Amino acid sequence: MVNFNDQDFFSSKCVWVNGPVIVGAGPSGLAVGACLKEQGIPCIILEKSDCIASLWQKKTYDRLKLHLPKQFCQLPKFPFPQHYPEYPTKKQFIEYLESYARKFNINPRFNECVKFAKYDQSCKLWKVKTVSPNGLEVEYICQWLVVATGENAEKVVPNIEGLKEFGGEVIHACDYKSGEKFFGKKVLVVGCGNSGMEISLDLCNHNAQPSMVCRSSVHVLPREIFGKSTFELAMFMMKWLPLWLVDKIILILTWFNLGNIEKFGLKRPSIGPLELKNTQGKTPVLDIGTLEKIRSRKINVVPGIKRFSCGTVELVNGEKLEIDSVVLATGYCSNVPYWLQESEFFSNNGFPKSPFPNSWKGKSGLYAVGFTRRGLAGASADAIRIAQEIVKVYKQDLKQKKQKIPTHRGCISTF
Repeated sequence: MVNFNDQDFFSSKCVWVNGPVIVGAGPSGLAVGACLKEQGIPCIILEKSDCIASLWQKKTYDRLKLHLPKQFCQLPKFPFPQHYPEYPTKKQFIEYLESYARKFNINPRFNECVKFAKYDQSCKLWKVKTVSPNGLEVEYICQWLVVATGENAEKVVPNIEGLKEFGGEVIHACDYKSGEKFFGKKVLVVGCGNSGMEISLDLCNHNAQPSMVCRSSVHVLPREIFGKSTFELAMFMMKWLPLWLVDKIILILTWFNLGNIEKFGLKRPSIGPLELKNTQGKTPVLDIGTLEKIRSRKINVVPGIKRFSCGTVELVNGEKLEIDSVVLATGYCSNVPYWLQESEFFSNNGFPKSPFPNSWKGKSGLYAVGFTRRGLAGASADAIRIAQEIVKVYKQDLKQKKQKIPTHRGCISTF
């Protein structure tokens, strides 16, 4: 007899998925879902937030635009509208993603946070357990698992001495929207990547007084050279020239375009920008006006931080600055180790152990998309490969009538 007072009976259920489970409804997850849908392969996309592309919709600043031309950022089988500018805005990119989901009839299961996923050796299937805000737990059982949570799932907050005693406002870049509320304030921006550079520029444009921490070396390149995207120019040259030579040409052209930036406290790495991106995943900064503000001393570049104290920060060179607020442009990290119970394919840092171009496929039906450190173009390429392989196996199973749907106690839904 069923005990209807048993809360577990109502708070959990089991779902067999006749296709892959995709974790993450960002651009990477949508791309895989679209490629599968086009081939008639069912799938479920699980998303812990209440919308697609939650990073873009909820954790980016207002002035954000795509850093690369739109042709390098479009998802498979759906180009950007022709009337979009070369570098679409945040709003336009979100509209593009929403149109993408509608076109391929992608309907993620929102507000379902994956607690764990593991491969069951006994039944040769993946088990993915989620929990909703209301406490409902669901266990999905499937043959394929696609990890699409990406490189930027969780914010990174460094442990800096004295930060808790600082007393002023401290926010991460994911919570920064506009420099409007910082009018007239002295703001320390910790980080000199693309986000740190652009937030510093935005603060300056809103009449704040930003100081940007540049703790290590960084490549700053013009967004365009000779009226063409620097990235596009580099990709063109790499068809004919070795990477090291392309790096040298890009840096020479950058010097003519931007001049010597080291005198402003921005030291260049000894490794070229493309090689650094390929070997360490560090993206060069594409300048959109920040250097002009640095040259005019409207943005102050400072070295690393030693410690914070009440209302001040002490730098590694002994200098002390009075500041009102701190913006941590300290980046993001993968959250895969928190929920995926697997150690052969993924490393402790949440990235696949195999380097590009073999970082998309694991064993036992496990796949990863959006972990190549090659932006949206890399995610799209991975999505196409993953879908092609799943489609091939799926159709072979159908043709040979070998696909068997196991009976699991308590499974009440099939997709």
